[in-house]
Amino acid sequence: MFRSFINRVAVTLLLLFSGWTLAAQTDGTYSGFSPYSVFGVGQLHQPGTAWNRSMGGVGIAARNNRYINILNPASMTARDSLSFMADFGLGGRISLFSEGNKRALNTTFNIDDFVMSFPLWKHTAAMVGITPISDVGYKIVYAEMDPDAQYRTFTSKGNGGIYQVFAAFAGTFWNRLSIGAQANYCFGNINKQATVDYDVESFRDIASGDSLQVNNFTAKLGIQYEQPLTTGHALTFGATYKFSTKINGHTMHYEERGAYDRVSTTSQLGDKGLYMGDELGVGISYRNTDKLLIEVDYTRTDWSRSGMDLVRGFSNVGAVAFAPSVGQAVRAGFAYTPNRNDIRYFMRRCTYRAGAYFDQSYYTVGGEHVNAVGVTLGMTIPVFRWYNGVTVGLDFGRRGLASSQVKETYFGFNIGINIFDIWFQKRPYE
Repeated sequence: MFRSFINRVAVTLLLLFSGWTLAAQTDGTYSGFSPYSVFGVGQLHQPGTAWNRSMGGVGIAARNNRYINILNPASMTARDSLSFMADFGLGGRISLFSEGNKRALNTTFNIDDFVMSFPLWKHTAAMVGITPISDVGYKIVYAEMDPDAQYRTFTSKGNGGIYQVFAAFAGTFWNRLSIGAQANYCFGNINKQATVDYDVESFRDIASGDSLQVNNFTAKLGIQYEQPLTTGHALTFGATYKFSTKINGHTMHYEERGAYDRVSTTSQLGDKGLYMGDELGVGISYRNTDKLLIEVDYTRTDWSRSGMDLVRGFSNVGAVAFAPSVGQAVRAGFAYTPNRNDIRYFMRRCTYRAGAYFDQSYYTVGGEHVNAVGVTLGMTIPVFRWYNGVTVGLDFGRRGLASSQVKETYFGFNIGINIFDIWFQKRPYE
């Protein structure tokens, strides 16, 4: 009987594909908020820093000596000698969930990344930092009368996410070919809970939930080749590959009936044959000195053999047919700087960016991918001297299943603080 009630709770997630009501709230414990983050490891984070995201998320083939590009470790070698760079990013999102004539609004705000990059030796450089991988945040509520004419409320909610700490090294060979390698340590917590609450005390409330602690190591390789065209013009070809890796950690599953009847079990995730998907990315860019950059990227992630559909906590979505799959993304963007050295008009020294993307989820629901499409805008405002600046980016997009009545329309904003300095300068003395 207990399990049948819990299954009924999980079925409330079918509101994603029906006419039921979605309830969203603002809560500081959410690093992200979307009903679609109930699946797998959650909603994958938009790639890159504010610099990348304001151009639609491109960067696999980008080389720039003014900004840190974390999407391809090979890009680190595009720098001024003795330069030190850092990037600190903040991001937020306002999401509107619509279902017929019903609306729900949610806002989130969080630290996005902190990255540092510095030279090591001739034509070599290193990078260290921390960035998010995925976000889990949702709260879904459904109320009904049960067969005994008692009013009950089904609630399904979750929060958490996965982050990665990374260190990378890159070198340039023959002045055109750059190769980089990156080591990642991924970690995080994901909590999911389903409850049934009755209005009368004679009926005991019931609950079921999973608490997942995830960690693993993985690696990423990157390569870029720059082909000069005419003076100041060049094409760059880039590629990256992130290896699939086994997920370690542990999970705790619990079931409750009333305030004093609780059963819990703990198991190791490493024994369940779980894997994070690999990722292949390719890109091409055109650059005209430091005035214009145009880039197009394609990425493919394969989670089809991750095993998440067989492990409770990643797949406990009731009657919804969740299955890990192959995700894809196409991204395009450009950056334009009118005149970086203009001493008369400040706005001509700013860099302006725009982009667009199509993102297909790494899982399917009822055989369908959850697709997201969006456009981005942004600019970098120079500050003080050197290449210091503040980058502001905007992201307008929509996510949802083609057959779902619940659509997510979002407005994202991100702020990146770009720090640049020259180390080990020899000052002349008289």
